[in-house]
Amino acid sequence: MKYDIKDIKFAPKGNKRILWAEKEMPVLRQIKENFLKEKPFKGKRISACLHVTTETANLAIMLQAGGADIYLCASNPLSTQDDVAASLVKNYNIPVFAVKGEDNKTYYEHINAVLDIKPQITMDDGADLVTTILLKRKDLIKDIIGGTEETTTGVVRLRAMAKDKVLAYPVIAINDALTKHFFDNRYGTGQSTIDGIIRATNVLLAGKVVVTAGYGWCGRGFAMRAKGLGAHVIVTEVDHLKAIEAAMDGFEVMPMKEAAKKGNIFVTLTGNLNVIYGNCFPLMKNGAIICNSGHFNNEIDLKTLKKISKSVKNVRDFVDEYTLKNNKTIFVLGEGRLINLAAAEGHPASVMDMSFANQALSVQYLVKNYKNLEKNVYVVPEVLDNEIARLKLNSMGIKIDNLTREQKEYLNSWKSGT
Repeated sequence: MKYDIKDIKFAPKGNKRILWAEKEMPVLRQIKENFLKEKPFKGKRISACLHVTTETANLAIMLQAGGADIYLCASNPLSTQDDVAASLVKNYNIPVFAVKGEDNKTYYEHINAVLDIKPQITMDDGADLVTTILLKRKDLIKDIIGGTEETTTGVVRLRAMAKDKVLAYPVIAINDALTKHFFDNRYGTGQSTIDGIIRATNVLLAGKVVVTAGYGWCGRGFAMRAKGLGAHVIVTEVDHLKAIEAAMDGFEVMPMKEAAKKGNIFVTLTGNLNVIYGNCFPLMKNGAIICNSGHFNNEIDLKTLKKISKSVKNVRDFVDEYTLKNNKTIFVLGEGRLINLAAAEGHPASVMDMSFANQALSVQYLVKNYKNLEKNVYVVPEVLDNEIARLKLNSMGIKIDNLTREQKEYLNSWKSGT
């Protein structure tokens, strides 16, 4: 079996962590029982480009239990947990091509390695797999029946492909499922981003001015958690409605150039590029901390920051100190990459339980329905979204009411009034 990981000797530790995460993933466990019986993916080849974490490991193991031949690579150079990669190879016979800290050349070599199996299904987190296929591996398209996409950034790219009529097969946008972005983006990103900042710096958030760039579901979650820890939170936005919402939620809202003068800690969560742009850096306080929790490392204009700095040095794991020509210092965390995965462990398993349940059931849906789907981006079918919510409530021991026949009739009728 071909693979490329840091060190196979890390496997025992990785397996312990995979099993620990599995305890917090009851929805996946319930789905896995059905997959073991039905083998819905028997004979299917799946290429997955996802963050190689304990939670992803449990998804891969579940798909394998359903009969899939799955190959896994990393969707970010700094997001791989090397012990997990080793355990997947040694303990579960799942080929992994991922090393934490891999360079850009190796990153794409790993993407091509998982594509070499000529997949029938792709699983993406950021759309680098699909993009590579469309730009360099078009010979693979004839075998692919469909794919899934995990995150906001990837969905944006895929919709651009569909608009340009170059998307070559149907893809289900996992990120758009209510049981994904309501919980994963808000509670997962909210907690794990703060976890990454604290692990990297050990700073106290209470009393700090924290600037949140973006007030989508990820930004909302992070702002809420930072406020809960005693930070004074400023929000920057380009969307009028989201800016109103942030103001109504009790946060100051202002342009980034104004926020640059006030912030102690800056976090980008937008999915766009150069959100913290060149003119902002000289305005920042001495010792300002900058990090990103969006998918790619282009949300912070690091090229300009380096250009206006007279020195750059690493001062702590995942902390680089930029000394500007005006002698101010700015600290960049995790090379501007996803701080929650670069310096911490990513989202808690109980959150990814629902996200990856969407992945699993959506892949099953593709296998059953791909002949009826066009080359477009699809939302997760509502029936699957509701089933995942039901399974989650069941695992939490929570029961809810059911509509009576009379209530159903009332909701479907227009004749009843005052």
